[in-house]
Amino acid sequence: MTAAKTKRGKPQKARKSPQRKRTVKRTSIMDRLLKVLPFTPEQVQRAMTFAIVAGVVLGVLAVAKIAGVTDRAGTQLAEIAGDAGFEVKHVEVRGLENVNELKVYEIVLAEKDRAMPLVDLDRLRNELMQFGWIGDARVSRQLPDTLIVDIVEREPHAVWNDGKQLAIIDDEGRLLEVIKDAREVDLPLISGKNANTKAAALDALMDQAPALEPMVTEAKWVGNRRWDLVFQSGETLALPEGEEASKAAFVTFARMEGVNRLLGTGVTHFDLRDPDRAYFRLPQEGSSAGGEAQP
Repeated sequence: MTAAKTKRGKPQKARKSPQRKRTVKRTSIMDRLLKVLPFTPEQVQRAMTFAIVAGVVLGVLAVAKIAGVTDRAGTQLAEIAGDAGFEVKHVEVRGLENVNELKVYEIVLAEKDRAMPLVDLDRLRNELMQFGWIGDARVSRQLPDTLIVDIVEREPHAVWNDGKQLAIIDDEGRLLEVIKDAREVDLPLISGKNANTKAAALDALMDQAPALEPMVTEAKWVGNRRWDLVFQSGETLALPEGEEASKAAFVTFARMEGVNRLLGTGVTHFDLRDPDRAYFRLPQEGSSAGGEAQP
């Protein structure tokens, strides 16, 4: 019996199914920023378009100026920018408290509908600086259509009576505003020719006797050389010439007032111009009564 041979072939390898390549979607940095920012992609695109156009227009204007291109050509370029949406539509003023708001807006709103590149920022600032209250002003463009005005006001310090008018002044004596009645504002009153230039010196004098300062209602600069102080109770204190001498006399009077309670006792005038003696005037006498000043 012949043995049957079985023909065995080599085992066939299983076919591998083709693997699909995985596509990893990468998020760009710009996309991530857009998700974080509180703006829609359309708003961001619009802002970028404005920025590009503004940069191009301003760049062309700068090159035109350097190259000596005529003013007419520069104006035409600025008008192109205006047609593209870069013109004044809004005005924002910050820092106003005492300045006449209507007058400020009257100056700035004159630029309304003007192409942004044609707005003369320096001229606007110079006009605003004419107001006494304004210590500093900054005018800037906020593209595409807004002018920003930042105002820094001076601080009111006193009311000055020069014999002709009343005016609010700052601590350097600058006139801020003319007023009709000193009672309109809660500020100390100074009077006399050039008294406004002595505001800082008067402050230094008042600092010598802080307890008396609230009682002084007016400081009179007499003969452009010395002070007379008027108190709430009606008395007048005459101080000597010279800053140091007047300070010493004011301290002496404050000491006398603290010991003897001179104010409100019927004396109308105290004269401390003599460093060795103090003179008091009583209304019924009509003449001076002398007494030694106590150190």
